Amino acid sequence: MKYKWNAILLAALLCTGPAWAAAPAGTQAESASVTAAPAPLAASQTAAQNTAQTAAEKDQKTYSLALDTSDYTVDTMQYRGQKVVFRSYENRVYVSHPVDAAYESMNIYVPEDYFDGKTIHGYTAATAPIFLPNSVGGYMPGKAGTPLENDRMSGGPNAILTALAYGYVVAAPGARGRTNEAADGTYTGKAPALLVDMKAAVRYLRYNKGRIPGNTDKIISNGTSAGGALSALLGATGNSPDYEPYLKELGAADERDDIFASSDYCPITDLDHADMPYEWVFGDVHTYYQQAMPAGLMKMLAGEEAAAAPDGTVQNRPANAPAESAKAQELTKRQIKVSAVLKKKFPSYLNSLHLRAADGTKLTLDKKGNGSFKEYIKQLYMDSAQHAIDSGKDLSHVGWLTIENGKVTDMDLAKYAVQITRLKAAPAFDALDLSAGENSEFGSASINARHFTAVGKKYNTVKKAKMADKKVIGLLNPLNYIGREDVTVAPHWRIRHGSADRDTSLAVPAILALRLQNEGYDVNFAVPWGQGHGGDYDLDELFAWADSICR
Repeated sequence: MKYKWNAILLAALLCTGPAWAAAPAGTQAESASVTAAPAPLAASQTAAQNTAQTAAEKDQKTYSLALDTSDYTVDTMQYRGQKVVFRSYENRVYVSHPVDAAYESMNIYVPEDYFDGKTIHGYTAATAPIFLPNSVGGYMPGKAGTPLENDRMSGGPNAILTALAYGYVVAAPGARGRTNEAADGTYTGKAPALLVDMKAAVRYLRYNKGRIPGNTDKIISNGTSAGGALSALLGATGNSPDYEPYLKELGAADERDDIFASSDYCPITDLDHADMPYEWVFGDVHTYYQQAMPAGLMKMLAGEEAAAAPDGTVQNRPANAPAESAKAQELTKRQIKVSAVLKKKFPSYLNSLHLRAADGTKLTLDKKGNGSFKEYIKQLYMDSAQHAIDSGKDLSHVGWLTIENGKVTDMDLAKYAVQITRLKAAPAFDALDLSAGENSEFGSASINARHFTAVGKKYNTVKKAKMADKKVIGLLNPLNYIGREDVTVAPHWRIRHGSADRDTSLAVPAILALRLQNEGYDVNFAVPWGQGHGGDYDLDELFAWADSICR
């Protein structure tokens, strides 16, 4: 059910209290029935929304950063048999000078009970955390998210609706991505645009503190895959001066952009080194299942087009994730050679990070790729399997596990790679032919795709291939910011990587988690058994964690 109410502007007439507390919801509803027309500010915002839906190039209009609270809808949805009623403030442009207002806008949803002075799960209008999910996948553009009763991947309520049911205020920003173009064909969403946009969205929320319910000191980001990496970047780079020139160019609010917590599902981070740990795990497997992405398939997988997937395409993949074929392909001789080069390089890189386990043990690898770090990774898989067994699952068929009397005593990482299969060719991210989404992410205004690693550039198979700017590459690696004195890192983290996920190596999120733990941050890191590449599959657990750090 959806109702449209024109809200009266009583907030300006009151001398105390936040704007959202100006009039009870019931009073506002009665007034709406006799209001002849929306206020001029509301009309202006409506025009901005219409423009946001059609903008494809740099918008010359200057947008107000003040959230118009008089223009909203009241929506009702079902969550597990219960009604969830909330106010929707949609398509709000969050920068003064957007490059593409269709993406640089957000939807904000607030439980209606807060306007009546009620509490939800112990939260009030003043204390309710703000859930900040992004919809980015494959570094593609992401539109502002909306609540759904039947999510494409889970078949149940999505994270936004679940958050509202738990009493959270939701701010769901859109963000530019690697395929955004201006009318003249110039690319407008290459790195670091997606992160800059998310930072601007956080600043917009703080600029509008008090206009609607929600605690702007308890912002919790959430994302999956490239969106998980984006969530991690947002958590790791708070208030860094490195992004300030980009934010000023957009006309972002002059506010902080640090967040309280970061929830990251299968985050593919450390892109300039991620090819090495992939080969460390999958280097002895010479067949892979990723297929070239046909034109339009990304949109179809994201649910934007009602088209049939090509025969043989695995369809239970996150939006805009690399397409997977049901048929294996062989690595080329060149790819096998590159795989060996990358695998050999990983121990040296890993050792340079000086990581330690929770008990202080140094996590290292020898030249052959064996050592305490390998044992640490194996233990993550073993703990996942043990939890599954303790929950009643029969894992006797899993050939890479050693199980004795119901206890997991060992695992074979090489056998794991064979049984789980390899998804991506070598290199997994900096493709030799510049075909990977990450190559495109590191393009420029005039170049669609570029290399971003020395190995990718050295073994390149495309004429006149270029290397991305070193500084831009660094802007998309959270490891470069954790521990810096001029950065405010989120104090709380939740990181998940499924045991069946082979879009990246488990070593990648493990390194992120370890780096954060070593710097003293609170990290909840786990490897859910049998889970492939995806996110938002454990929403009750997600919000139980969020509640535990917010109360």
